[in-house]
Amino acid sequence: MILRILPILLLTLILPDTYLYFRLIRGKKRSWPFRILLFLPGILMLAVALTLALTESHAPENLTRIIIFFNFYMLIALPKTVFMLADLAGKGISLILPGMRKFCTAVSAAASLLLLGIMGIGILFGPSRLQVRHAEFSSPDLPQAFNGYRIVQLSDMHLTSFRSRPEMVEKIVERVMEQHPDMIVFTGDLVSSHVDELNGFEEILSRMHAPDGVYSVMGNHDYLTYARYLTPQQQAKACQELMDRQRSMNWDLLLNEHRIIRKGTDSIALAGVENDGNPPFPEHGDLKKALNGIPGYGTDTDNNSMFKILLSHDPTHWRRKVLPQTDIQLTLSGHTHGMQFMLFGWSPSRYFYPEWKHMYLEGTRGLYVSLGLGGALIPFRFGAWPEINVITLHSK
Repeated sequence: MILRILPILLLTLILPDTYLYFRLIRGKKRSWPFRILLFLPGILMLAVALTLALTESHAPENLTRIIIFFNFYMLIALPKTVFMLADLAGKGISLILPGMRKFCTAVSAAASLLLLGIMGIGILFGPSRLQVRHAEFSSPDLPQAFNGYRIVQLSDMHLTSFRSRPEMVEKIVERVMEQHPDMIVFTGDLVSSHVDELNGFEEILSRMHAPDGVYSVMGNHDYLTYARYLTPQQQAKACQELMDRQRSMNWDLLLNEHRIIRKGTDSIALAGVENDGNPPFPEHGDLKKALNGIPGYGTDTDNNSMFKILLSHDPTHWRRKVLPQTDIQLTLSGHTHGMQFMLFGWSPSRYFYPEWKHMYLEGTRGLYVSLGLGGALIPFRFGAWPEINVITLHSK
């Protein structure tokens, strides 16, 4: 990951400091402590970024260094970059309106300080600001016996996010159980890059239970493809261990499979596929295999309208395959995290994912995208707070 975004890191580490040199240092008398305070953090972060890129690894011991680096990057480099961009814009305005020069400089400083505050809140408090978000979904295909059925969805836990705050996992489980769910589902990315992230959390997570069970699917990180310090054989072995440990927590892991949920003489189908994403994310999903055997599915009978819920980690799967290839009424996904940043409903995630948060409808069919709970590498959240999702089903 570091190598992939290295050009952006270099630009945002070098250009702002170069700009500040010409803006605040060149031709002016500045004390050495001022110069060191201004430039030393950027120089150190530049050296760390190059080192991390050259030793690209998400091994547990290196993951801590990556997290620390990004924390400092967000607190130092990003506010500097915002100041540079705002100040350059202000200079352009002051060429037309010279009287606005001081005002534009003040706005640049304020924008930089505002971003610093957002980054600080997102790092210190954001990962613990747990929300419970409720949604409704109605379908004419839902049997009356399931009217009011409550599904609690969790997603993208990335347990490495909670190494420094393990009490959060207990809080998540407590809040889940407070919702009195009929079913609990987890839509992928239990870990970030190592199966041992589960250590110490299995007993806590196994406390979750519901009348109709706890179900899970694999996310892109759960295949441990980011653990490049492992050989392919070691990755496969660790991935299998992760699957086995989920099952040992009494989670029913669905690997291109389905289950029939019954209430009296009525029933619905719950299907789960392995991760099916756009490159570079792995594509292991098999909808046909997951749906094969559902009563009436793939035939011309009226039973083909049986209400079906699909667990699929990547929401792009919905438009690529689920809508055109199936009649699945409700899909539950995660993956986007809302890029862990949202302000007044806006997130940069909207430029990468057509569907990136909460409920989307196409006629009578729906997709719900959870913003998730943790962070893949950076335990930072602002606006896109960690969330537990409660979806209540209604029959029309």
